[in-house]
Formats: sequence, structure tokens, C-alpha cells
Amino acid sequence: MFEDLKPHIADLRKRLVISTLTVVAMFFVCFTFYEPILNWMMVPIEAVLPKNSQMVAVEIQETFFTALKVAFFAGFVVSLPVIFWQLWLFLAPGLYDHEKKLVVPFVFFATLMFLIGASFAYYVVVPFGFEFLVNFGSAVVTVLPSIGKYVGFFTKLLVGFGIAFELPVITFFLAKIGLVDDKMLKDFFRYAVVIIFIVAALLTPPDVLTQFLMAGPLILLYGVSIYVAKVFNPAAKEEDEEE
Repeated sequence: MFEDLKPHIADLRKRLVISTLTVVAMFFVCFTFYEPILNWMMVPIEAVLPKNSQMVAVEIQETFFTALKVAFFAGFVVSLPVIFWQLWLFLAPGLYDHEKKLVVPFVFFATLMFLIGASFAYYVVVPFGFEFLVNFGSAVVTVLPSIGKYVGFFTKLLVGFGIAFELPVITFFLAKIGLVDDKMLKDFFRYAVVIIFIVAALLTPPDVLTQFLMAGPLILLYGVSIYVAKVFNPAAKEEDEEE
């Protein structure tokens, strides 16, 4: 059995190496101009900070490690097309010839959905969430957010939303290989809603509004996924019983 898995393990290692090298290369490229990227990341928090507040570095090395985080995040995002392409190449041996030709649409839509999810987090969820967190207790304390912790939380939020918005793309692939159909997704809907709200509670700031801002689109995307499964792998209709 292990001998049968060795070619798959070798191929997986090859795909991981290519993806990792791409991220590392893009990391060094992005590190050369991390400051504009960091300024872009700081826009949402600076918009809600009190007048006498500003971002601070608590530790001496924090600024440097923050620059590394920024460059790695940017390098990861830039590398997404290659990462999704390598993922498809790893899964392609199990597909039919006509399905293997879908690599370009898969890479395009997987990258697009990640960017849409991250953009939704940046322009909608982050402003509401950070405004709540900054204003909470502002009458008794002055907020001086740590740049390192802020960037870590910011990137976690954007990556989380980006991955969450991959749901229709994942459903497309699972439907194409016959693992899910629309009936299965419909039957699982009530459980999916509970899971979605749990994920939203873990990924978003601790307030109800931002949790709903994540859970709402995810429930909508689950509905889109049901439609995707219905198009590419509809459940077999039960034949009418003969009288």
C-alpha cells in the first residue's frame, strides 16, 4: 500500500516545493517595498484611532518582524495563482481529460474568490470591527495599538475571509469528482449554518455585527455552492413508482 502512495507523496512534495519557492521569491520582492503595503494595512485602524493615539512598537525588534510579516503576507497573496495551479496539478491525475482542461478557470476563479473575500474583509468587516474595539472603553483609556499585533490580527482576518470565500470553488471541484451533489448540500444546510457562525465567531472581532458580516456572506455562498453542485453534479431524480 505504501508503495502505491509513494508516487503521490513525491508529486505532493514537488508541488509544495514549487509553491514554497514561489512564496519565498515573492517575499523578497515584497520586502523591498513593504512600507507602502504596511501603510495600506494601517488605513482602517488609523481612520478610527483617537486624535492623540498612534501605532507603536512595544519591543525593539517589533518593527523588523512586522516588516517580515507584511512581506510574507504580500508574497503569499501574489503567489496565489501559482499555489492554486500546483494544487490543480496535484489533483489532476484523478480527473478525466476534459476536466483537466479546466485548470485556467480553476486558477482564475480560486484567486478571484480569495481576493473578493479579502477585499470584503478590508473594506467592510475591518472598519466596523476595529471601530468597535477602539471605541470600547475609550473614555477611560487611550488606545496605543501595537503594530506587530495589529498586522498579525489584520492578516489573519483577511486570509480567513479569503479562504472562506473559496467555498463555491471547492464545491465545484468536489461536484466534478462526484463527492457532493446539491441534495447533500441541502440536507447539510442547517448544520452548515451552525458551523459558519462558529467559524465567524473565531475569525472576527468579539462583536455581533462583524460576526454577522462574515456569517451572512458565507451563508449566501453556501447557497451559491448548492447551485454549483446542481449544475455540475445534480442529485439523481427518484424514478416514479410504477402503479
